[in-house]
Amino acid sequence: MNVRQQAVFAHAAHEGRAALIGYFPAGFPSAEDSVRLMSAMVRGGVDLVEVGLPYSDPLMDGPVIQAAAEHALLSGTTTDDVVDVVARLADLGAVPLVMSYWNPIERYGTAHFASRLAAAGGVGVITPDLTPEEAGEWIAVTDEYGIGRTFLVAPSSTDARIERVSRATTGFLYAASTMGVTGVRDHVSDAAPTLVERVRAITDMPVGVGLGVSTEQQAASVAAYADGVIVGSAFVRTVQEAGDIASAEYAIEALSAELARGVRT
Repeated sequence: MNVRQQAVFAHAAHEGRAALIGYFPAGFPSAEDSVRLMSAMVRGGVDLVEVGLPYSDPLMDGPVIQAAAEHALLSGTTTDDVVDVVARLADLGAVPLVMSYWNPIERYGTAHFASRLAAAGGVGVITPDLTPEEAGEWIAVTDEYGIGRTFLVAPSSTDARIERVSRATTGFLYAASTMGVTGVRDHVSDAAPTLVERVRAITDMPVGVGLGVSTEQQAASVAAYADGVIVGSAFVRTVQEAGDIASAEYAIEALSAELARGVRT
């Protein structure tokens, strides 16, 4: 695991809590604004910032994140812009990683992306549509540049599959709490605790749970059994519903503080 990413989980464990991981797409509403908003998330209590790389075919993302990613793309956001956002966040003291589908990384150049991300201060990459079996080149370059790799497991994953994914992972394991696309939900799937329990029987790697968390109570519930609580759609929706960037900054920091209280409950 990347040393800085490892330190985040170690610090949270020392405090007897889960880490709070917040997702937000770079370039929404603009590159400048996305840095401002993600900085507000960190001020509110987010431990790891998951910088989204906007993509035109986001298979796992629900309508809230899809709309934000489309806005970012129409505004001209590029992979270079995403790396620049990561660098600016790192300069501000945040611990940023990237969430990206595989196609943009492959088109950009696998080694070029990893080297630039490492130079920018990025600690890892979540690749939701890349499987370990197809990740040979990615594994080699992330090992070379010290970038953490995060792959996904789901309730449908067999124990053998969980073991295979955990061996390829050097960041944290992302446990999708439901089958399907991301989005705010009234409750987090009951399958999540069982999935985390199965993962823990196979590996001691940190496990983050995502897909659906939006309230302090939900964050507290997930933090009771996971090492990381991942929140995305709730942050994006908060910005979409704000009247202006100043209001969005205030609201997203307040939501982050609420969720941070949850992981500390």
